[in-house]
Amino acid sequence: MTDVEKKTDLVTLTVDGVEVQAEKGELVIRVAERMGIAIPRFCDHPLLAPAGACRQCLVEVEGQRKPVASCTQTVAEGMVVKTQLSSPVAAKAQAGVMELLLINHPLDCPTCDKGGECPLQNQAMSTGRADSRFVEHKREYEKPIHISSQVLLDRERCVLCQRCTRFSEEIAGDKFIDLMDRSSGEQINVYRDDFFGGEGTGDGQAGDGEGDVPFNSYFSGNTIQICPVGALTGEQYRFRARPFDLVSSPTSCEHCAAGCSQRADHRRGKVLRRLAGDDPAVNEEWNCDKGRWGFRYTTATDRITTPLVRDAATGQLREASWSEALLAAAKGLRAARERGVGVLPGGRLTVEDAYAYAKFARIVLGSNDIDFRARPIRASGTALTATEEADFLAASVAGIADVTYEAVENAPSVLIVGLEPEEECPILFLRLRKGHQKKKLQVTAVSPYLSRGFEKLGATLVAAVPGDEARLLNTDPAVAAALSAPGSLLIVGERLATAPGGLSAAAALAGRTGARLAWVPRRAGDRGALDTGCLPNLLPGGRPVTDAAARAELALAWRTEPGVLSGTPGRDVDQIIAAAADGTLGALLVGGVDPADLADPRLAEEALDAVPFVVSLELRQSAVTRRADVVLPIAPAVEKAGTYMDWEGRLRSFEAVLPGTAMTDGRVLEAVAALLDVELNTGDVMTVRRELGTLPAAAARPVTPVTEAAELARPGEREAVLATWHQLIDLGTLLDGDEVLAGTARPPVARIGKDLAESLGVADGDLVTVSTGRGGVTLPAAITDLPPGVVWLPTNSPGSTVRRSLGVTAGAVVRLEAGVGGPILAEGAAR
Repeated sequence: MTDVEKKTDLVTLTVDGVEVQAEKGELVIRVAERMGIAIPRFCDHPLLAPAGACRQCLVEVEGQRKPVASCTQTVAEGMVVKTQLSSPVAAKAQAGVMELLLINHPLDCPTCDKGGECPLQNQAMSTGRADSRFVEHKREYEKPIHISSQVLLDRERCVLCQRCTRFSEEIAGDKFIDLMDRSSGEQINVYRDDFFGGEGTGDGQAGDGEGDVPFNSYFSGNTIQICPVGALTGEQYRFRARPFDLVSSPTSCEHCAAGCSQRADHRRGKVLRRLAGDDPAVNEEWNCDKGRWGFRYTTATDRITTPLVRDAATGQLREASWSEALLAAAKGLRAARERGVGVLPGGRLTVEDAYAYAKFARIVLGSNDIDFRARPIRASGTALTATEEADFLAASVAGIADVTYEAVENAPSVLIVGLEPEEECPILFLRLRKGHQKKKLQVTAVSPYLSRGFEKLGATLVAAVPGDEARLLNTDPAVAAALSAPGSLLIVGERLATAPGGLSAAAALAGRTGARLAWVPRRAGDRGALDTGCLPNLLPGGRPVTDAAARAELALAWRTEPGVLSGTPGRDVDQIIAAAADGTLGALLVGGVDPADLADPRLAEEALDAVPFVVSLELRQSAVTRRADVVLPIAPAVEKAGTYMDWEGRLRSFEAVLPGTAMTDGRVLEAVAALLDVELNTGDVMTVRRELGTLPAAAARPVTPVTEAAELARPGEREAVLATWHQLIDLGTLLDGDEVLAGTARPPVARIGKDLAESLGVADGDLVTVSTGRGGVTLPAAITDLPPGVVWLPTNSPGSTVRRSLGVTAGAVVRLEAGVGGPILAEGAAR
């Protein structure tokens, strides 16, 4: 837009006697905000569409017969506006609305969770009358109503501002909460069955019957945060503290790669609640329920606070002093260096801690056997020599920050492959939905079916049998058409690594079309671990280990001899596990890795049993700590400073919220290195940040193409190709034991197409058993529009631990059986 065009879009108006310019179409309430004038309001929210529901923001506009709502009134040339500061008419109107709002509002501020931070309290004092003229009995409702396991509703407190309903419909796309009934009986509640064609409760009281539909949304906690009164409260925080008793600290979410800004409120050394931070560039003012409520793991009863060492005499772990445990770890690693030590740091790490693992592996262990990818990295049955994903990450992701949330929102078209944004990166989903709703963003999904999240994005489906993604990216006209507009984006998820040739085809497609390419992992620490060198083929800074000049520069920065750094790429996670299982490796150094997350959990546990020495840096008891020779406790995110790198490549730094005695991974590794006569310098966060800032980054390089086309799995009778991905709220380690949050998870089902349903003789809700030679999973069937011969299961949900029970990943052929399987199910049921 030219300067001339910008000027013609401006209008001049007067607010409280001050002449001001504003953009045509801007709301009066926003203009007043820019001038520093606070107009009372309840329904208004800058990220929601105007509603004019509460009428608290009434102002006087010259020429109008009566006061108007400033949250819906747009500016006009020559408009004269008088707020409550200069107009008795506006002040009286606002006081009258406040009096009406308080007619039925209960006087329970001392027991209300919102007391002390309540806009209604504040504005009743600033705008309301000193006394009430109403003496009638206030309206009463049964309280509270659990509209989900996390969200509680006290209907008598509601002022009908509709913020919650508008958020649910406009932002999240989950229209499960809305206004009910009419006149004085109008209330906020969840939908009843009669809204979906059922019989309903028949009593005129929404939310009181057995047929109610729960408030099933991954973003329901945002409605609590934006509620201007205490009508919506959270189960975890309700009656736990008063707002004025809390200390608030800014922090960053540790769960997924979205990089959400957050605020942690704590009291007496314990975090009681987390709220979404205000960060327009990333999460705006929203976050998902997993990030909001998934923090109780830090106070779990199985948290490890004291080092553990395996007693040589009894073979059992026992508590030990830090000096004894560090000496035992150093002694064991020193003895194992000749045979080799595999390093599995996992994807939970901050950038600083990930760098410590990368540095420790190279200069203390003299090895490139390090891999952060605690997940399947190739298709089931693929040879262990495959390096496609590692090459792709080195060439197209490491050190690159080319796609942002803003670019996603403003793109004309986005193609998504190997990623379900709502389940795997919820804030990216919200930004995609915002672009779709407001800017006509076209979304195309290469996926087995249109999930609920994709439906809310209005996505066009390119139906894909798992393992066939590479062919579709190379040849399907709909895929090419999705990226034909200038500025289009290609977004791939980590799951595409399990489709042979998929990542190579994505890089080639981006090159052909000019689309910008983004890689979205599932964990908060994955992108930072990649850029800091926690891969067998990459050094910190994204440079290849085979680059002699890069090794020389790094050796100089680390003050070590160039020959210490190996130029031979190391083993990846699957190869490390295989080498540990067959006795090749002498030891494993394991960060926060759960064997259940790996491609074959049973093989991973066998490797932990077989390898001579295991050192575990861990927060809670796990399958690794139970098999470790030395367990070194580390600090959770809430008790340390650090940085996460989100999927954009944006750094998300934070300070410690709570004081604690636990040490960071970097400090623990520094102590072990010192006993091995190496100066690591990773114990202090600022020191690590300065050192990282001196490392040169590598330029992008072309991806080594995978030329061998994978043969698509061909299922036989009563067989299917497996599709699977994680649901947002599942059996993940950081959510383990939180029953309240688990209550909001989506029910696990086995999705099958009509062809399979007919061949099995099952209908919606009937039990279906999906099995392999190892075991089986039995879930209710959900008939879905899937490609023929495909079944979908949640990866790690209650009753559906796919990798442990079936021993396979996406793209493998599985057997199907109606009802509960026989011995095959029992064989795979143990965890």
